[in-house]
Amino acid sequence: MKLAALLLVLIATVPALRAQAPVTASPGTGAFPALMEADPGLPTHIVYRPKDLSTLGATRLPIVVWGNGACVNVGNAFRHFLTEIASHGYLAIAIGPMGPERNVAPATAAPPALPPRPQATGTAPALPRAATTASQLIDALNWAVAENIRAGSRYFGKLDTTKVAAMGMSCGGLQAIDAAHDPRVTTLGVWNSGVIAGGPDARVIAGADATKESLKTLRVPAIYITGDASDIAYPNAEDDFARLNHIPVFRAWLEKMGHSGTYSEPNGGAFGKVAVAWLQWRLRNDAHAARMFVGKDCGLCAMPGWHVQKKLID
Repeated sequence: MKLAALLLVLIATVPALRAQAPVTASPGTGAFPALMEADPGLPTHIVYRPKDLSTLGATRLPIVVWGNGACVNVGNAFRHFLTEIASHGYLAIAIGPMGPERNVAPATAAPPALPPRPQATGTAPALPRAATTASQLIDALNWAVAENIRAGSRYFGKLDTTKVAAMGMSCGGLQAIDAAHDPRVTTLGVWNSGVIAGGPDARVIAGADATKESLKTLRVPAIYITGDASDIAYPNAEDDFARLNHIPVFRAWLEKMGHSGTYSEPNGGAFGKVAVAWLQWRLRNDAHAARMFVGKDCGLCAMPGWHVQKKLID
């Protein structure tokens, strides 16, 4: 694959994260209507949480740290998807402060122009450096863990810091792979993403130590979700899945779906449903949610348009 095409897995969503008429805000479909907010204690990120923490009772919130597509430093870019997750009783934290109202472009959006070709001299254009880094996912986790034990914090004693998901889309998926090596992370979500074999240095263009070699040291269950073969990340996710033989890994792709996924649809669309089910299973041991992934006739296996592969799941 040419360098320009390889770069698209990381930068394709930059032009696609264009301003749009906002989709009607929803508090999510879960038992805990959620909100998105800028917390002064973590000004570099945006927080998604149940609106009324007093209604949690004995429920403690697992933690989800999220890396954005294109590594954009805009914490509200995936607000529909992340609000839906939070409404099911999670604290989700996205990299970046609040930015202009933006949504991930629909899958039908035209692809952006490719980077310029190398000059006749053979000098390649400089690789774009990521605006965010995997370390910011760890910053988010450190903050949440500290808030859970800080007297006076709204989250005091309300978080389950033993249940943590590192997740991200496209470039953010590479950041999540890096962050998943933190011993506190208990599951990994790689959305429209995968390590690029023989491609540009992910430390530069994704701010992440994510290589095919680093896949060997992953130790937590992982889910890889993409669009169909038109999704620039599809071959990378397929190759990661082929290499991952030592951890439980669930791989699925959706027909007629491109790189931008369903994140900007109300409640995150189809991808939002899959994300919630995975988190409920892996972070809450929810047997009903597990049915979407476990068994020959798993829920997602039977859904029209979805194609599923699994290792160490059943």
